Amino acid sequence: MAIRKVRKIGDPVLRETSSNIGKIDKPVLDLISDMLDTLEDEGGVGLAAPQIGVTKRVILVRYEDKIETYINPEIEVIENKKIEGDEGCLSIYSIQGFQVKRYPRIKIRTMNIKGNTEEFVAEDLLARVIQHEVDHLNGIMFIDHLDAASRRELLEKINEFKSN
Repeated sequence: MAIRKVRKIGDPVLRETSSNIGKIDKPVLDLISDMLDTLEDEGGVGLAAPQIGVTKRVILVRYEDKIETYINPEIEVIENKKIEGDEGCLSIYSIQGFQVKRYPRIKIRTMNIKGNTEEFVAEDLLARVIQHEVDHLNGIMFIDHLDAASRRELLEKINEFKSN
């Protein structure tokens, strides 16, 4: 339908908590369509509705050449030990190279675009991407997971990016 502008760090909508989707209707399907167009245009691995300014609990995740839609996703931790991995974010100017600790195995309970509930276990990169996108639904960005020195370094890179 339409490519939407990706909101960047500092935009207040990225710090809001998103509300659940009640039913899958035309406005929800239109939102998902716009999110798909935007994700394809940006080339990212994931996108949450707040990143295009809509505080609804919808995320898209690109994994193994498919893009999946998760509505009202809920995460249950399976393996309690976190591991570090590189993350970037479309809302943080796609700057990468920062290590974020995430759970390597999680269980997801979500609704698909037909309104059916699904449950599955996600591991490794898929688990990381889902956790990153669900964070967006809760007003959290990956910069919030960084230690003070890494946060300062990322803020410097953001300022450098914005000034160029």
